[in-house]
Parts: sequence; C-alpha cells; structure tokens
Amino acid sequence: MKVAVVGTGYVGLVTGTCLAETGNDVICVDIDADKVQKMKDGIVPIFEPGLESLFERNIKQGRLSFTTDLKEAIDDSLFIFLALPTPPGEDGSADLSYILGVADELGKIITDYKIVIDKSTVPVGTADKVNKAISKNTSVEFDVVSNPEFLREGFAVEDFMKPDRVVIGVESEKAKEQLDHLYRPFVRQGNPIIYMDRKSAELTKYAANAFLATKITFMNEIANVCELVGANVDQVRIGIGSDERIGKRFLFPGIGYGGSCFPKDVQALMKSSLEVNYNFQILDAVMDVNQKQKTLLVPRIKDYFKNDLTGKKIAVWGLAFKANTDDIREAPSLYNIDSLLKAGANVVAFDPEAMENVKGVLGDKIEYADDQYSALQDADALLICTEWQVFRSPDFNRIKDGMSSNVIFDGRNLYDKVEVEGLGFDYFSIGR
Repeated sequence: MKVAVVGTGYVGLVTGTCLAETGNDVICVDIDADKVQKMKDGIVPIFEPGLESLFERNIKQGRLSFTTDLKEAIDDSLFIFLALPTPPGEDGSADLSYILGVADELGKIITDYKIVIDKSTVPVGTADKVNKAISKNTSVEFDVVSNPEFLREGFAVEDFMKPDRVVIGVESEKAKEQLDHLYRPFVRQGNPIIYMDRKSAELTKYAANAFLATKITFMNEIANVCELVGANVDQVRIGIGSDERIGKRFLFPGIGYGGSCFPKDVQALMKSSLEVNYNFQILDAVMDVNQKQKTLLVPRIKDYFKNDLTGKKIAVWGLAFKANTDDIREAPSLYNIDSLLKAGANVVAFDPEAMENVKGVLGDKIEYADDQYSALQDADALLICTEWQVFRSPDFNRIKDGMSSNVIFDGRNLYDKVEVEGLGFDYFSIGR
C-alpha cells in the first residue's frame, strides 16, 4: 500500500519505517532539507533502539524514501499520516498550527480519494478542524481519521511492531476497511484494533498519558511521605504492585517525569477541560507535584555542603529524560543543573546518547565527560538523573577512587541503600 508520512520526528520516522517493514511503500516528508538529505544518505536523525537496522534495510530495498515536496509524497499515496509537532502554547494549549497548515495545503493538492490520519497527539475536536481545513480548498472525496500513537521512547519500534492495541477513530466504513488492512500485520497475535468515534480516540491518548503521569506522581508523593515517617518506598511499591488492580508498572519513585509527552499532554488536557468549564483538579496537583519533584535532591545537596556550593564539582550521570533515548525535553537533569549552577557549583556530565542535545542547550556552561568514570574525577558529589543500564552495576571502588568525597545523590533509586552505605558512601535516594 502507498503511504505518506508528514513529519520525521520520533513518531513520524518510527511510523514510516515500521510501515515500510511490513511491505508498504512509504515516503516521508519534512521541510528540513538538510535532515531529508541525511536520511537519504542513510543517517538516522534520532536515537531509538532497533530503528537503525529497519531504516537501513527498507531504504536499501526501496520501500522507504524521503522528500521535502509534499505534493510528491501524497500524489500516489492512499494514506497520509500527519506526525507533526503540537508544542504547548503559553497558555498550555496544544499548538495546532503545523497540522492545520499542512491540512490547508492538502486541500489544494489532492486529486483523488485520500485517508488523512492524525497520528500526532491532539486535543478533542482536531479531526473536525483538519476536515474543515481540507474541505475549504477541495471537493475531492477524503476521510480524516484519528489514530493516536502509544509509543514509548526507547521502546518505540517494539511498541509499533507489537502494539498492545491500535486505537482508530473513524467515521467512514471505506476508511475503516483500508485501515484494517494496513494494520492487520501488526496484530496477528490477537491484540485488538479498537474502533471508535474520532473525539473518543483523541481523548483516549490524553487520558492514557494523564493517568500514567498521575500514577508516577502518586508514587512520588508516597515516597516523600516514606521519608518523613521512616518507611521504605521500595517495600511499599512491592506491596501495592502485587495487587492486580494496581499493577507493577509506573510505581518507581524518582525525580519526576519529563519528555515530549507527559508534561505536554497533561497540560493540554487541563487546558481543554477548562475550555469546556471543567476544572480537572487532579491534573493541577500532578503538574505542581512533578515540578517540585524534579529538583527534590537539590536542597539535600545544599544541606550536605552546609549551604555553600561555591566551586563544588558535581558529577551528573544521565541527561536524557529517561533511559534509551537522546530526548532531553523537560528532562529533570536540566532543572537540577540549572539550580546547581545558580548556587555556584561546577557541573560535569555524562550521558550515553544525550550530550550533543544538551550541548545545543547549555553550550559550555557545563563540562562533558567521555565516560561515566572520568566525570567523577575530583568530584565533590555524584548526582544520578537517568536510569541508564550502564549506571546500574558500577565499580564502586572506581567511584570512590575518582571522587574527592564519597557522596551519591540518586534520583532514580538504582542501588541498594544498605549495600552502598556499607561501602563507605553517604547515599541519598528517594523515599528510603
């Protein structure tokens, strides 16, 4: 089948590559000519485990191609996926200008039946707006569908190829039949394609992310209570996670969530609710708690050094908002680094994938190490911000030999508290 994907960010590039992997002819469109040329040359512009091999194979076999020309992409394509950014505006609402701008152009270009698919995370009613934007410039038959993505960065290829479910908001039997054929290879094990109306599909994505963000935030609140009453959040987590109604996932406390989805989507759902005069009170609390949680360890660092961080060297392990990605959007590390710099500290950081992206934001305000241990040389403290696997089983003797003082502030609870303290470290974590 012929597929066009407009936008080559995390969602667009994974969507296009995975659809090509099942035998479709996919052409991806982006306005960034340099980026398009690099992709034509076989360079993957993002880090996502498992993507590079699929990317290279499908380019080589002629099923995946790239262009800056929207008309070239859609002329022969039945499916047009819109995988465009929806950044938050100043008031928290999702900015739909990229999506509606492309929709306006589509109406001027299409000459035969198309299925236009909103893959981006968008507020309720966006499909109606896309439909209206296209309709004003054409009388050609088309359908607009809501097909939200549920891709976890770091597991996006796996999530697309073997989805828990595929949610499709569609109001046309013709479009439904075509989409059923397109997605059939991905649900051979019996996971459902769930059809619903477009508004329900749009809200489903926001509801899922807001619920998971709330679950994380609740666990962080429990961890903070554990600190005050002398309980151990790890034991509490195991105790409640064994309840099948609650489940074991998203119960690990830490220094808050970040990334491209949870912060933006919670904020956008809150804004959408206010627009229909509903105060979604729990989301207010989620946003407030998460913002405070991100720098929870900074006061402890200051207290440890008697409120004087001037000239102190703080090593930071992890810059990405989570492991297995180079994405630093709303990353807790950036908030911690900013607070430490303002307090007069010097920061040297290491991350397996995200350092180039941080350099684009912070430049030479901090130092960047070649590996995790060189970051520790003469450091006064170690702050862990991201749960990369490479940090989980370190050589604690090398840590001790490299640092000028043996103190670890662990924002992801990677280590056993008793064990690490037994090795001679002062060790501070979350809720233990």
